[in-house]
Amino acid sequence: MPPPVSPGDLFAFYGLLKKGAAGMPAHIDLEAAGRFEGPCRFRAAMHDLGGFPGIVEGETLCHAVRWRISDTAIVPALDAFEDVSDDPSTSLYLRRRTELLDDLGRQTGEQAFVYWFNRPSGAYPFIADGNWPLEAGRTFA
Repeated sequence: MPPPVSPGDLFAFYGLLKKGAAGMPAHIDLEAAGRFEGPCRFRAAMHDLGGFPGIVEGETLCHAVRWRISDTAIVPALDAFEDVSDDPSTSLYLRRRTELLDDLGRQTGEQAFVYWFNRPSGAYPFIADGNWPLEAGRTFA
């Protein structure tokens, strides 16, 4: 079961949910349900899964955008977009709290929900700089 989300919680978006990203789902109105609060970092290993990224455990300083939720009614749509289910064994991604860092890799004291890829990633290209380009996203119906 994914952890509960409360108004005021932070999310860190690193792929298609970043503001301005190609492939951002039109049916999820992030602007109406929260606010973007600027860049952040976290440690992981980012991979190109074919038009969208995924992260697994690693030490790369990955780029993300902080988003603070105000209307938690959007969470089921976010989880559905990321293919999160109540059963972790069937979820493509898992939503979990992650320590946020500054540009130098120092802890900020904040945690955010981040969507972690829940499959083996070795066959996918590694993104060495940990930064998914805004224009690289694939559009989903």
